[in-house]
Amino acid sequence: MQHRILGSKLKVSAIGLGCMGMSDFYGNSSEVDAINVISYALDNGINFLDTADMYGPFTNEKLVAKAIKGKRDKVILATKFGNQRKSDGTFLGINGKPEYVKKACDDSLRRLGVDYIDLYYQHRVDPTIPIEETITAMSDLVKAGKVRYLGMSEAAPETIRRAHKIHPITALQTEYSLWSRDPESEILKTIRELGISFVAYSPLGRGFLTGRWQKPEDLPVNDWRRQQPRFQGNNFINNLKIVKIIEGIAKDKGVKSSQVALAWVLAQGNDIVPIPGTKTLRYLKENIEAVDIKLSDEEIRTLSNSIPFGMAKGDRYPNMSSVNK
Repeated sequence: MQHRILGSKLKVSAIGLGCMGMSDFYGNSSEVDAINVISYALDNGINFLDTADMYGPFTNEKLVAKAIKGKRDKVILATKFGNQRKSDGTFLGINGKPEYVKKACDDSLRRLGVDYIDLYYQHRVDPTIPIEETITAMSDLVKAGKVRYLGMSEAAPETIRRAHKIHPITALQTEYSLWSRDPESEILKTIRELGISFVAYSPLGRGFLTGRWQKPEDLPVNDWRRQQPRFQGNNFINNLKIVKIIEGIAKDKGVKSSQVALAWVLAQGNDIVPIPGTKTLRYLKENIEAVDIKLSDEEIRTLSNSIPFGMAKGDRYPNMSSVNK
């Protein structure tokens, strides 16, 4: 497994493992299978695990705890706070209050069964709380030894700048893939200027770019993706054009579409680490192999030019009000 550096010091595998779908959002799952996937990832070079308190809610951190028990020294553990949910799954909103930051961290440490979190993200920016107050509280967690490095998710350039003045931000986590190229407009320029690395979630377009589905009905009935505009009706059908372009490159190279999509993200810079999520061992193995797939300059240009920013039809979420704040 190759490695990359987040910020200036945090060494992680070139791809991480997003654990969200093992507990929430993407249909039914098996805890036994999920633990096997995490264990295989750790045994085969992936050391960067991504979870959050809201996944489950609360159960995903407990799942990760079971999977990493006795292996803490092999793991770079990232979790998040800010999206508040009740235990029944009800969303309560975004909370960036300093007192909540500290409580959320203590709760995550307890569920994860660890003494410290390697990378602690503000999951979404709370527009009602000055970012300086939230980051100061996060900085206090670093001073207390509960957190090693700080991150943010889906934050706007100016917010990132203000936060970075309070305490160094190691990584920004935002959706980035061949069908979600929004960060290229301002975000990547800003964080590179500040020495902040980029963690790309949903680098396979929530699985869409793998070509696994040919119509919306192919998704499980209890799959959250059915609620996303890009996975609905004519948007879904139009977005298959993106998949066909990726499939063309993959066929020529004799590899999977998912591997081409991941290789493209990896090729966008050594400061970018994608964290594809999966609950299936087969797909995890394909993702690991993608690290060694090299796209030629011509293949990268073909993908970038054939799938330009804005080609994907439909918003990333039904409600985009909480992103880019």
